[in-house]
Amino acid sequence: MELKWRIKPWGEATLVEVEGEVDLHSAPLLKEALLEVGAAQSARIALDLGGVSFLDSTGIGALVGAYKKTRESEGQIAFFGARPRVKRVFQIAGLWNALPFYDSRDAALAALLPAPLVTAPETPSATGEAHAG
Repeated sequence: MELKWRIKPWGEATLVEVEGEVDLHSAPLLKEALLEVGAAQSARIALDLGGVSFLDSTGIGALVGAYKKTRESEGQIAFFGARPRVKRVFQIAGLWNALPFYDSRDAALAALLPAPLVTAPETPSATGEAHAG
């Protein structure tokens, strides 16, 4: 399955919705997109993992790498929406309690913004995708 992502401005934050498999082939492209968003000083990223159907160790490495780089720029990433299978991968890796995971988009945005926007602002979004092979 392909990996797709949508990047949407959300007030002072950025919402990144990920869908598909984050694996050896697609993870580097997703990491590159996240690094681009996180490169801004004090970036705030809400990363929606609800559409991720598969995540391997390369995918974890890409997400953790983007998280660390964003933190180095004094930014923040809040993860949310992980399906049980994806959550289990993070738990096995010992990262579930080490990274900022939230139950919902609103909870993630509340952690990032002083007054989160409940509805999406009327701004254009960007999309990307990675194809296997």
